[in-house]
Amino acid sequence: MKRIVAIGGGELRERTTLKIDEYLAGLAKAHAGEKRANALFIPTASHDFMPYYNTFHKVYTGLFDIKTDVALTVYKEPDLERLRAKFEKADLIYVGGGDTVFMIEQWKKTGLLELILEAYERGVTIAGLSAGAICWFTEIYTDSLKTEDGAQYAMFRGINLIKGIISPHYNARMLDFDKIVCYNYECAYGIEDDAAMLIEEGEIVGSLTSGGNVYRLKVVDGELTKEKI
Repeated sequence: MKRIVAIGGGELRERTTLKIDEYLAGLAKAHAGEKRANALFIPTASHDFMPYYNTFHKVYTGLFDIKTDVALTVYKEPDLERLRAKFEKADLIYVGGGDTVFMIEQWKKTGLLELILEAYERGVTIAGLSAGAICWFTEIYTDSLKTEDGAQYAMFRGINLIKGIISPHYNARMLDFDKIVCYNYECAYGIEDDAAMLIEEGEIVGSLTSGGNVYRLKVVDGELTKEKI
């Protein structure tokens, strides 16, 4: 099963996404079978900020007894064979939040994207928060771009693994994103903080909540409608 769990936002350190993390831990353990599950954390979007990984380790090892590792590419030339070995051991890959544009460009430059996509094809669950949630889509609403007009947010071309237009932190970006959708698209998705979209075999099949919601936005004759997923 090719699976992505896209988390709109939240604070791993404060455990606001704990219900979602528990679900992910269950998927990792199911994939691992009889052996202890392994989770690989990718902090590229935060420029390999190690305290972020330490928080992930405390939650996933401390609460769920899952062994964790980290894939670093930012401050030194990555050893792709060593990284490949980490990916081959992983039962769950978790992509942290941060600078979405930097992350995608760094993945392409270093070859990390290829390793992630290979794991996805093998049936390893790919999870991610904020930047790690939206990067898979066709077009993404991000605050990682410097726009000429000084706008806080802008659209950016994603990896296009999943067809669609997406915004994370939808609870905070709703008004701006709704306006863009109304003028430019027929359908889009918004994921609030502490909520996750479930994607299986490239199709959106449901959602998880630790307090937030996931919405499908549709525009018909200039009118925007929303439905919870």
